[in-house]
Amino acid sequence: MIVACDPDGIKLAVITVKRGGLVVFPTDTVYGLGCDPRNPKSIESIYRIKKRNESKNLPVLGYSKEEISKIAIFDKISNKIADKFWPGPITLLVKLNDENIKRVMNLDDKIAVRVPNHPCTLSLLKECKLIVGTSANYSGNPPYSDPKKVLENFSGFDVFLDGGIIPNSIESTVVEIVEGDLKILRRGKISEKELTASF
Repeated sequence: MIVACDPDGIKLAVITVKRGGLVVFPTDTVYGLGCDPRNPKSIESIYRIKKRNESKNLPVLGYSKEEISKIAIFDKISNKIADKFWPGPITLLVKLNDENIKRVMNLDDKIAVRVPNHPCTLSLLKECKLIVGTSANYSGNPPYSDPKKVLENFSGFDVFLDGGIIPNSIESTVVEIVEGDLKILRRGKISEKELTASF
């Protein structure tokens, strides 16, 4: 079902996530595919429809750093980066502190987390608090910024929140702090220079 990013569309998406369904939504980077990170059947569905290898971990989006702090532990530098760039296109790999999510998402002791800077997704997250947030595409294909491209090239989800074309679409920068040093795991919208200037 395709719905607009308005209160009715958001309400339907929230209900879908809480009932174990899969939702496609716009972010500040690319269109994402999400579900309840505590629902094992939903997690299995994401891997299946994306044709994604289960050894590749899924990231989680949160409404705020405070919500993410309920499941993860930030070191001093990660904390500063989150304060400066969230909501925004920075994904942090941090220590996971939630045994349920660890088990359901088949994670070890780390999780990739982000607060996206998009009103539609933040409205969804305001109600759901946390959702899995992987790109809405088949594994190995490029991510999409145009809703038409998503609908033409991807299927298997329950609700599509149409937020129009995402401008300046570039994936988030993925970083981890290792023994006090910044390690860039994926280059994206935020440069290393911008990151190091934050701490």
